[in-house]
Amino acid sequence: MRPNPVLKKLGLTDTDRAVIIHVDDIGMCQATVAAFSDLYDFGLVSSGAVMVPCPWFPEAARFAREHPGADLGVHLTLNSEWENYRWGPVSTRDPQTGLLDAQGFFHQQSAQTQAYADPEAVARELETQVQQAVEAGIAPTHADTHMGTVAHMKFMQSYIQLALKYKVPPMMLRLDEAGWREVANQHRGVTLDESAVALAAQIVRTLEDMGVPLLDSISHLALEAAPDSRLEQAKLAFDNLKPGVTHFIIHAAKDTPELRAIAPDWACRVADYETFLKAELREHIQAIGLHVIGYRAVQSVMG
Repeated sequence: MRPNPVLKKLGLTDTDRAVIIHVDDIGMCQATVAAFSDLYDFGLVSSGAVMVPCPWFPEAARFAREHPGADLGVHLTLNSEWENYRWGPVSTRDPQTGLLDAQGFFHQQSAQTQAYADPEAVARELETQVQQAVEAGIAPTHADTHMGTVAHMKFMQSYIQLALKYKVPPMMLRLDEAGWREVANQHRGVTLDESAVALAAQIVRTLEDMGVPLLDSISHLALEAAPDSRLEQAKLAFDNLKPGVTHFIIHAAKDTPELRAIAPDWACRVADYETFLKAELREHIQAIGLHVIGYRAVQSVMG
């Protein structure tokens, strides 16, 4: 594909590497909000997204109100993945919507939501989450998706329409059909058959024609990796970024008893938090010529 037009709109060149260093899952538990607060003060992380259905969302919203310059989007949530710490929809408690499991929470897996949830109910739920974020005092800079669940043709169009309605960039890759096939083969939560691949590519063309900023790639630090080498993993991941705009995901959280009880991968989440507070990583990013941007800047060039 041609170079990302967002680069020139931001004053960069077609060969520059721009990265949004993004914290997922803010508000999932107390440790995530405390971690983002510290990372915001340190200044290397450039964006994050809140989970409206989760128990610590009110604290995340309080942080946003007290820090109006913070670059925060809505981490649109349709799943509740943990065994002993659960949440459910904010728009309904009706089992007929297909949004709820037998215990009355969101389904644990993306595939379950994609199989059972009614698309209209999903559209209402997504919009209610954004509305509640706005009503709580958050001015969203973007919309992204928890566990990639909206990356399904049953839900994709309502996700895009919601982003356009609220004038926020969606977390959406600017891929052709071959690129979407590769994503569907490689990523959990992305379900695309051939007709969906063609539709996804058409959506990309339409959005770019409208001036909606899109991403060239999405990268992350794996939660299954060894936590004790997180700094080296981060350096290597940044070294390997290609030209264009990359959404780079971390799952930062402070080390608390609550986090350890919730998440089997707690050590990697704590390692993300500690790693992105290191001056050594900031210096490495500067040395290799990456341009760290936030979604607020991307939103500012949205057509």
